[in-house]
Amino acid sequence: MDSQPETTARRHQRIIMFPVPFQGHINPMFQLANLLYSKGFSITILHTNFNAPKTSNYPHFTFKSILDNGHENERFSQSSLADFAQNFLFKQDAAEAFRDELELLLASVQDEQVSCLITDALWHFTQSVADSLNLPRLVLRTGSLYSTIVYSSIPLLDDRGYFKLDDSHLEEQVSEFPLLKVKDVKKIGIKSSKDPLAQLLGDMMKQIKASSGIIWNSFKELEETELERVPDDFPIPRFLITFPKYFTASSSSLLEQDQTIFPWLDQQPTKSVVYISFGSLSQVEEKEFLEIAHGLVYSKQTFLWVVRPEFVKGSTWVELLPDGFPGERGRVVEWAPQQEVLAHEATGAFWTHSGWNSTLESVCEGVPMICSSVLADQALNARYMSDVSRVAVYLENGLQREEIASAIRRIMVDEEGKEIRERARVLKQIADVSAMKGGSSNKSMESLIDYISSL
Repeated sequence: MDSQPETTARRHQRIIMFPVPFQGHINPMFQLANLLYSKGFSITILHTNFNAPKTSNYPHFTFKSILDNGHENERFSQSSLADFAQNFLFKQDAAEAFRDELELLLASVQDEQVSCLITDALWHFTQSVADSLNLPRLVLRTGSLYSTIVYSSIPLLDDRGYFKLDDSHLEEQVSEFPLLKVKDVKKIGIKSSKDPLAQLLGDMMKQIKASSGIIWNSFKELEETELERVPDDFPIPRFLITFPKYFTASSSSLLEQDQTIFPWLDQQPTKSVVYISFGSLSQVEEKEFLEIAHGLVYSKQTFLWVVRPEFVKGSTWVELLPDGFPGERGRVVEWAPQQEVLAHEATGAFWTHSGWNSTLESVCEGVPMICSSVLADQALNARYMSDVSRVAVYLENGLQREEIASAIRRIMVDEEGKEIRERARVLKQIADVSAMKGGSSNKSMESLIDYISSL
């Protein structure tokens, strides 16, 4: 533990933090902010009015809205994702506007040293601003080491023609990344290195390498092989910290969480419930939605299904569900406190969209996964969990009710599921040890604290 004088001294060291305003990026940034605050640093959070955080949940932080004049507390929708990218990530004058805001903030800080700026990796334009102000910038990468390495190889993958291969090649392996199939690479959502997304990821990688350090929400033992490759790709200080082992993400939720599920969960047998959630942005077509519903029924397992408003394209909520669904076995809610659900003894499996936060939270709670994937890094995460960590079943060929039911039963009922559940339990123990004093995550956290203190 920190000594009291050291913690008190750090109260005069302020860290400015800037998350990308989407749930999967906000959660780890706020977990990191809480961690740094607990070690004595003062924290300022920069944020857009779009998807503004609930500041009342964080009276110990200072908040400042920047870069946009949208309506306060405007919440996300699927259409707003493209608008966000256009207005912020691809906007040419974003760096200039950010510099103006940051200069004012630095001038207003009294009797404190601003140690560094920590931004989401996607805010790539903040590196040039930080350099011009002689302010060290550290990067929070909200994805895995593995996905980061794959992203850094997009120009190579494009040169080799993987993004242009037709459907007859989908099951072939990617020779540069033998773990992956061609269909996994194509699911990233890039057609060539000239796509806006490819250019964004290229800018992100370039500015990560120019930064003063990179922080991953992960731990050494989970991605050991990738950690060996990282020094070549990212020759900067590196820190792997398992955020869910230190703080939950509940207080940074942008949506209201249904707490009434816990009395229901308390009534269920141990490890009997399949928890289903596809994150804050994924969407499905009506046909896929109904396949999910029928698959859950066919599995004959108890389930808790999070159906976010606008989850189904063209639908408000659950009006498309069949009459009588979910029946006695199921419960459907709009949003749930995910880490608490995964930690509940009744939860036996997690069907996830394979976003990295959800993946790591499941690992940390020892819950085996059924993995789906839609875009970006999700297919990479799903493949890693199913084929490397072997704590998941990957639904890699879309959503068909029979395959859904089969995957659920493989995890929950079949003999194969015992082995998967045991591997998930052991991996949780490894994550636990990692976060303890002397463990890899704990050592990395202490190294980060010392590094920031020295800046």
